[in-house]
Amino acid sequence: MAAAADGYNQVAVEPVFMSELPLEHVYVEPEGDATSRPAVIILHGRGANEQDLLPIANQLPDELAVVSLRAPDPLQGGYTWYELDLSAGGLHASQPHAAEFARSLDLVRESVEAAVETYDLDADRIGLLGFSQGAITSLSLLLEEPNRYAWVVALHGYLPDSHADVEPDGIEGKPVFIGAGSGDRVIPEFRSEAAAERLKTLSADVRFESYPTGHGVAPEELADVVGFVEDRLAL
Repeated sequence: MAAAADGYNQVAVEPVFMSELPLEHVYVEPEGDATSRPAVIILHGRGANEQDLLPIANQLPDELAVVSLRAPDPLQGGYTWYELDLSAGGLHASQPHAAEFARSLDLVRESVEAAVETYDLDADRIGLLGFSQGAITSLSLLLEEPNRYAWVVALHGYLPDSHADVEPDGIEGKPVFIGAGSGDRVIPEFRSEAAAERLKTLSADVRFESYPTGHGVAPEELADVVGFVEDRLAL
C-alpha cells in the first residue's frame, strides 16, 4: 500500500538504473562535501514504487544520501516485496509468503552492500526507513543483522512470525522508531505495538508512537520521524 503523503513536498527525481545494484532504485545525492556520507535506505509499501516515499525522504536532513529501492515484483501498477499469506484470517492478520520474503530480504541486503560501494556511502551510518511491507522488511533485516544498520524507522508494519523469536547479538541499544495508526485497518495498531514490545525485550532502544490516522503517514508522524533521524545524525 502506498503511504499517504498529502501536503509533503514532491521530489522530481528520475530513477537511477545501475547494474551494480540488484534492485532498481532512485538515488538522491546528499548536500555538502562531507567525507562521511550517511545514508537512508527507503523501502516502500505494497503496490507502490521507489518514488512513493521520496516526499518523506525529502524532509530528512540534507546530509543524508537517499537510496530508495523498488520491490522486485509488479503488482497493480506498482510493486510488491512478496505475496501475502492470508490463511490466518484476512489482510489484518496476514504474513509474508515465506520464500518470496526470504528472496526480497536477500535482494535488499545485496542492494545495500552494492550501494555502499557504488555511491561511496559510510557503511557504519546506514539507516532503514520502511512503510507497511517496507517496515516489515526493515524490522526483519534489523533482526537478521543488527550491526549492519545504525537505526531503523518502521511505519505501519509488524514483526512477521518468521522473525518473532530471533534473538540476535548486537541489537542492544539499537535506535528503532515504530509508528502506527489508531485507525489503521490494513496493519492494526496492536501489531506494530507488539513489534515494539518484542524489540524492547531484546534491549533495543525503541520509541513507539501511535497517531490518529489510517494506513498512511500523518503529518505529526513525519515530524517525529524527522526529529528521530536528526537526533541519530547528531551523535
